[in-house]
Parts: sequence; C-alpha cells; structure tokens
Amino acid sequence: MSQKYPSFAAFYPYYLSEHQNPTCRRLHFVGSSLIIVLCLAVLVTQNWLWLVALPFLGYGFAWIGHFFFEHNKPATFTYPFYSFLGDWVMFKDILIGRIRF
Repeated sequence: MSQKYPSFAAFYPYYLSEHQNPTCRRLHFVGSSLIIVLCLAVLVTQNWLWLVALPFLGYGFAWIGHFFFEHNKPATFTYPFYSFLGDWVMFKDILIGRIRF
C-alpha cells in the first residue's frame, strides 16, 4: 500500500530518494531540457504537431533512468501530479547546484 503525502513538501524527500543514481538524475535533466527546447521551437515555428513528442521526451528519458539505472518504479505511476512537480523542482535544484548533476 502506498503512503499518502499531505503536501508536495512532504513528498519531495521521498522523490529525491527515488533518484539517487546520477545517471537517472542526468536523464531526467536531459529530458526536461529537451521539453523546454521543444516548447520554444513550437512557439517559434508554430508547428503544434511537435507537441506530440512531449511525453516521449519527458517520460522516455526518465523511465529509462528508472528502469535501467535506478532499478525502481517511477513515482509517476503512484503520484502523477507530485511526480510532475518533483521533476521540475529537481531540474531547478540541479541548475542552481543544490543537487549534484
């Protein structure tokens, strides 16, 4: 049975514990970076069909990291909203040096 988290602040330490492998974190970071690049490209080109690639970039890189390097089940399956927020907070924490890349 999965634990219920009353807030994102309570969830985030668990989220980080599921991302201890550096390669997994790097794959998350690459996927999130590519999402930003793709969104900018869509805005510039107005080619909205490219948005179809968003879940493949975001989840594809992250899930490869979990299945092949972290060897755990992505939090997305149990906590989809908090996991989505966790991806972006971890991205920011890597950018500012709070978490090792």
